[in-house]
Amino acid sequence: MATDPLSIRVLVVDDEPIAADAHSVYVQRLDGFTLAAVARNGQETLRALADASTSGEPIDLILLDMNLPDLHGLDVSRRIRAAGYAVDIIAITAVRELQIVRGAISAGIVQYLIKPFTYATFAEKLANYRQFRLQLQTQESAASQRGVDQAFASLRSPVEAALPKGLSEATLAAVVALLKTSPGPVSATEVMEQLGMSRVTARRYLEYLADQQSVRRSARYGTPGRPENEYTWLR
Repeated sequence: MATDPLSIRVLVVDDEPIAADAHSVYVQRLDGFTLAAVARNGQETLRALADASTSGEPIDLILLDMNLPDLHGLDVSRRIRAAGYAVDIIAITAVRELQIVRGAISAGIVQYLIKPFTYATFAEKLANYRQFRLQLQTQESAASQRGVDQAFASLRSPVEAALPKGLSEATLAAVVALLKTSPGPVSATEVMEQLGMSRVTARRYLEYLADQQSVRRSARYGTPGRPENEYTWLR
């Protein structure tokens, strides 16, 4: 959208057509993200980065599969760093070996998303990443310690404690993703309409987040009918 303060151009990298198509559709469903290109292997990834840089519309984020037919994802990451591209990488892979996870961290990969996953989990990860970018964007030329801490905290899931009975992590993640990517406050009615749940259920999740001090609850004025609260993401 033209008023969006941050539009993130995404390169999807996966050699499996079904996975690549699914991740591409996921990206296009999220506000604040634009699908720039799809690559099927490591060499295509490097070419896509070069082409985007030359065109003046560089890639901001790569969703990178680790198991590619020509290069391992870690090798791709290292080549990207060696070439000097200022791009962030989220690993999307079924690889769970600790050695690979450690290698991903050392290669500058900002998040690690293990297959299989739901759209809600995907949306939460990217919403966290976007919040990270927004936090850094608000810093002045010299970042403060508090500002950097808040930015990196955005990459972590806000839901670590056990949830109350009747609440699910997947649904909560979807609500959080909606709040994080919304350009303004949202109401229970708007959550209901966008996520396909009842208004009562939407309000339960929003009130839970308000109790956790993850959102600010305030009254919405000027709407017909009974008064309604609206909720703004804080973290």
